[in-house]
Amino acid sequence: MTEIRSVIVADPNTIMLQALSELFERDKRFSLVATSKTAEGFLESCLRVPVDIGIVDWTIPQLGAERLLGILRDRPDAPRIIVYSGSGDPDVPRRAMAAGAAAFLTRDAPEQQLLDVAATVAAGRMVFPYMDVRGLKRDPRDSLTEREKTLLAALAKGRTNTELAAELDISINTVKFHLRNLYEKLGLNNRSQAIAFYYANAVA
Repeated sequence: MTEIRSVIVADPNTIMLQALSELFERDKRFSLVATSKTAEGFLESCLRVPVDIGIVDWTIPQLGAERLLGILRDRPDAPRIIVYSGSGDPDVPRRAMAAGAAAFLTRDAPEQQLLDVAATVAAGRMVFPYMDVRGLKRDPRDSLTEREKTLLAALAKGRTNTELAAELDISINTVKFHLRNLYEKLGLNNRSQAIAFYYANAVA
């Protein structure tokens, strides 16, 4: 049975917010739990109820998606964020990725594409358009959050997922979430590679 994923949608435009809400309400893979016209409202909703996925307009007032992502990135229970934008600025997807977004779409993307991307993100993967990321982060360690660095250091000591959860006072599912993100950011496939990376690069 497919797990139903909870969703919050944030867009300053009332018509767009209504359209996105109806889109996710029609799809049985998702449960729309809240909508917001501001970043602050989005954050408040995340604090009230655990959410799997956030759909956020890049220009969401008053913080903007970039600052919103910065606030959320160190929270172990933060939703995975899909950012969308109507801007043709090619730097926006790079900035969204660097800030911690899980995916990026243009505002005019087909409805089905947004739903498919949301399902892909819910499965733990990232979705970004083709772009030259050579200037994004020269050192992959720079993309790690403090929590991920702590997790990697503990992992290098041979801790199991259960031990990591107890040591960091988080759930095993949260440990798995952070490990998945960590592997993805560093271009690794498993625990052994992560440990090797740690000792080869002296992550601090």
